[in-house]
Amino acid sequence: MAVNKVETIDDWVRVTTVLASVSDKTGLEALVRGLLRVNPSLTILSTGGTFTALEHALGAAAASRLQQVSRYTGQPEMQGGLVKTLDFRIYLGLLSETYNPAHSADLARTSARPIDLVVANLYPFERASSAPGATLEDARANVDIGGPCMVRAAAKNFHRVAALTDPEDYPAVLEELAAHQGALCLATRYRLAQKAFGLTARYDAAIAGYFQATPLAAQRAIYTVRSGG
Repeated sequence: MAVNKVETIDDWVRVTTVLASVSDKTGLEALVRGLLRVNPSLTILSTGGTFTALEHALGAAAASRLQQVSRYTGQPEMQGGLVKTLDFRIYLGLLSETYNPAHSADLARTSARPIDLVVANLYPFERASSAPGATLEDARANVDIGGPCMVRAAAKNFHRVAALTDPEDYPAVLEELAAHQGALCLATRYRLAQKAFGLTARYDAAIAGYFQATPLAAQRAIYTVRSGG
């Protein structure tokens, strides 16, 4: 397998397209309002409940700036929100390299947008799995798939993309964007990537720990198990 190794990157990258999909919506409205103040022509791609929250929060201002991911990809969300962002156009936008002609050609071919900022956090697995009376099914249902993929893709491509996973970082990111004509520097993107990889590592460790400590036999009765075959 050929592995891309990037040699040329930009220090400052202007944020023109944001992908927002969060379970914890703390500070989200203030963040997005701040992003639009910095760049009124910003495009915000969003999913499910995050889209609804932003649509209500932004009102008329959202009409031209906010777009549902399902409309952007041309694929409706899977029932239960199981598949929302796992789409070629989304990951092309996340992983494309600025100075790679093949990637630029793919973007043009698919009419995809480079995504510069991902605002994401993950399903509350630990809270759901440790709640009083929680079952294996409560835990399983709260295993986030798309969120970690999206966060890891953004963090991997810190050359160009900022992975914003912690509401506590929202004010500092907005401050930097406002001071630099809507751009974030490499050092900030790298710091956010470090934090993002730490988040997904802890998340996977919590899931693995729960499943390793939970015998199926003790939970089997919560399901109607058909013989199959």
